[in-house]
Parts: sequence; structure tokens; C-alpha cells
Amino acid sequence: MPKNLDKVNELDNYEAERSWMVENQLIRRGIYDEKVLKSMLAVPRHRFVSTKFEKYAYYDEPLEIEEGQTISQPYIVALMAQALELSSKDKVLEIGTGSGYSAAVLSIIADQVYSIERHSSLAEQAMSRFRSLGYDNIHVKLDDGTKGWADEAPFDAIIVTAGGPAVPKALLEQLAVGGRLVIPVGKRHEQKLLRIRKKADGDFLEEDLGEVRFVPLIGDQGWEH
Repeated sequence: MPKNLDKVNELDNYEAERSWMVENQLIRRGIYDEKVLKSMLAVPRHRFVSTKFEKYAYYDEPLEIEEGQTISQPYIVALMAQALELSSKDKVLEIGTGSGYSAAVLSIIADQVYSIERHSSLAEQAMSRFRSLGYDNIHVKLDDGTKGWADEAPFDAIIVTAGGPAVPKALLEQLAVGGRLVIPVGKRHEQKLLRIRKKADGDFLEEDLGEVRFVPLIGDQGWEH
């Protein structure tokens, strides 16, 4: 059972929509991790989008947020969370805070979530949402996410919510032995979702999880502006 459900499983008008989302968009499409399913059922996605998109919050599609970014469709959020193979003791690094929704989902499952955002407006909005909803194990930093968060490394899991031309070397270095890195890699607007495991000998095992489309990963070890 994920922790902190009592904090976030608030009464609202979208409980039926979340149940429908989990059953029809996630379970029927192969999401099986009970921790992920319970977290997706608990987190109020409508609180992470603007009011004009609130009624679409539980549709299986990405939605626009500020700074030209998006909040990923629920299935992709669940797929990436499941690919991280999280436990309640894990320390997670997220690159690209965005709306804060993905970090909220991860925070219910993992022990601590460290999230980096390059847009100050998005970082501030996300932190405000975390405070209002009671997510007290998420830490946000304004920085270039492709450089990771060296002061808090190593991480048991790293998730990148934007697509890069290659895997940033800094993120590989900050991954703990046995850790999992999930990242879209490929062209600027079309990528393959990769899961990379760090082996005891320091080598890496790479798996292809399928084709995806993410906004570009901008930074020193990503795309230029």
C-alpha cells in the first residue's frame, strides 16, 4: 500500500473519473504495478492543470501547461512510473517538474523525490501545488536538469520527462548501482523510451520500451534552445 494516501485521497468531484481512467486507460493497456495504480487513483490530476483544461484532466491525452510545456497523458505517466520499479525506500530524481503531476505520483510510492525544472514559473507553481496538497517529500530545484543533482546523488531511480538526443552522462554517473533510468531518446520530437540499469561492474543494460513523443530536453547535455 503506498504511503500518504490519507493526505491526497481528498473528496472531490473527480473520483469516478479517476477510477474510470485507471480501469480503462491503465489496467486495460497493461499497467499492472499495484503501487502505481493506487497512486494514479489517488492523485487529483485536475489540480495540476489550468481551470480551462480541468474537465479534460482524466482524458488519455497530454494537455498544455505554461512555458510551451505539457502534462503527459496518464498512460505515459503510469508507464514510466512502472518502468522505474520503485520501492518505498527509493530516492528518485525527476528531470522536468512541469506541472508537478508526475512527481506527485512518484512521491506516494517512493521515499523522496528530487525534481529539477528550468522554468521558474513552473517550479513555483508546482511547489505551491505540493504545499496545498500536502506532498512533503518532494524537493524542487531551478536548474539545468541535464546536469542532474550531484549533491543528492546517488539515486535509485531517475526519470526524464523530456526527450534528449542522447542520455546525459551526468545522469548515468548519478545513478546508484542497481538503479533504473527511464528517458526518451531520439529525434527532437520523436523518441524511443529507454530503461537503463546500472550493473555492479559499472556497465549499463539498456531496454527499448517503445516509441514516444516528448517535448525537447533543453540543457547543456541535451538540445540547444
